[in-house]
Amino acid sequence: MQQRLDDQPRARPRRRTSVRLGLMLAAVVAVVGAAGVITAADRQVENVDRIENLDDILVAVDGPAVNYLLIGSDTREGVDGSDETGTVGSETDVTGRRSDTIMILRQEEDGDGAAILSLNRDIWVTMADTGQQDRINAAYNRGADVLAATITENFGIPINHVVDVDFTGFKQIVDTIGGTTICFEYQTRDVKSGLDQPPGCNNLTGDQALAYARSRTYQELRDGEWQTDGSADIGRVKRQQQFIATTVNETLSKLQADPFLASDLINATSGSLRLDPNLDPLAAAGTLRKAFGTGLTTYTLPVDGATIDGKSVLIVREGPETDEILNYFRGVGALPTTVPPG
Repeated sequence: MQQRLDDQPRARPRRRTSVRLGLMLAAVVAVVGAAGVITAADRQVENVDRIENLDDILVAVDGPAVNYLLIGSDTREGVDGSDETGTVGSETDVTGRRSDTIMILRQEEDGDGAAILSLNRDIWVTMADTGQQDRINAAYNRGADVLAATITENFGIPINHVVDVDFTGFKQIVDTIGGTTICFEYQTRDVKSGLDQPPGCNNLTGDQALAYARSRTYQELRDGEWQTDGSADIGRVKRQQQFIATTVNETLSKLQADPFLASDLINATSGSLRLDPNLDPLAAAGTLRKAFGTGLTTYTLPVDGATIDGKSVLIVREGPETDEILNYFRGVGALPTTVPPG
């Protein structure tokens, strides 16, 4: 049973940006070639886990562009539950894997342009393996292969490569670069994610950064009252994009001052990163670095809030705006350039 919630926020379909925005780890790998640590990086990449069961899912690169599926996993594997916010939990507390962040990075030939499509984890889709409907993040609970296949079957987007980073890797990246500075206009909290920040520009540790990026019940103390951001997953995706943009910029700046930081970053994340068997991150370093240097365009699909079988979900809105975005990532259309009003 589907119930339309007209008072729920609508996602702005896309936003043009000149910031270097992308998966933090991809940015780290991209600058390794310029950092003078290729030999060390080669040895470390050999230790990265590879994702199985993708042979029949991934599409061989046959053309000028490459689509990367970038997954931020909420798995607690290797987490002892001792984070400073006290909200993440351990592998005993929270089992399985769900996709906390889902992005498609489309890189044009030789790094000449790139774009990211963020897929809200509450988008309602048909599962590729069972044919049943659920939120898209539920697909990842049964494997990265099911998530990749679900994206292709529901949206027609071919996937060439997969990159998967978990909570531990996220925190280690932030801590290794010495934290990320985020500015808060008001005192801010999320009792579920553990976010608790005073007003001002604050340097967030890995644990604090994770609480910020995971926040779905985001609150600000305005005029003596806690006010909740009602946009839920839509607002969370926007904050994630802001956080990633800031962290990438700070990482690149610090790498210029300390080239060997790249080696430290790869070391820190080697146990928390998984790649598809055919992806050689160092081979892609030059084109990714060029793409980040020229800026990326970011998109989200237009969605409407709804309740289906008691679940709060997002329904992708049909129409020319959605078609324009999807056709680009499908490889059959040009990069959308029209900025929506407001």
